[in-house]
Amino acid sequence: MAPSGLAILIGAGPATGAGIARILAHPSHGNLAVALLARRQDALSDLVKDLRSQTPEGVFETFATDTSPDKLRKAFADIKSHQSFKDLKLRLAIYSIKNSSKKPFMEETFEGYMQPLETYAGGAMVFAQESIKRFFADHGEKTLAEGAEKKGTIIFTGTLGALRANAEFASYGASRASVRQLAQALAREMSVKGVHVAHAVANGRITDADNDDTKSGKHIAAEAVGKTYLWLAEQHPTLWTHELDLRPAQEKF
Repeated sequence: MAPSGLAILIGAGPATGAGIARILAHPSHGNLAVALLARRQDALSDLVKDLRSQTPEGVFETFATDTSPDKLRKAFADIKSHQSFKDLKLRLAIYSIKNSSKKPFMEETFEGYMQPLETYAGGAMVFAQESIKRFFADHGEKTLAEGAEKKGTIIFTGTLGALRANAEFASYGASRASVRQLAQALAREMSVKGVHVAHAVANGRITDADNDDTKSGKHIAAEAVGKTYLWLAEQHPTLWTHELDLRPAQEKF
């Protein structure tokens, strides 16, 4: 079965990314071709080898990039011209970058504090802008009020640090909160134009396995995240979810 559309996932790793990609690509679930973005090509090559063996019907292609503006824009251009994605329209874009920074505040430097804001929050801005450009190019620029259908969905994977920051996590909290605010601003600006924007607060370890830890609710199953993200992508404009709190049953909150 030919893919029905395109999904772009940045931050594609062997746990969360693998589970999401399998669900998005599987013909009985999303049936989307998936562009996988991450910094290291060797890790991407290992990931796509596993994905193709597990889901031979799926279409997976890799693009090595970091979150710097020039490299991200080039990755989107390469995706647009890739033969595997010919004639496919973008339906879903997922920003799932890892970001961690812990340091006593009086030992923090200006440069160290600002670095995650540039690479993580700045990368989210460029990723969102390139995704929206592609949505408009693929689906037109008419608004929902003008009769347009949903163009697609952007999902930002966040953490509890986007809502509250612990001691020694000032830079981390600032960058995570910045992306959450970006998602809110985009949702308010782009919803009427047919672009659905969601922020998912993922709390708890995500495991790409079907084992006792996932079955008992100790860990989040990566494929469960994929199913949730696909559910968001398939929501009709009559009801759009903006923010979700994702956690396994045993997680304390």
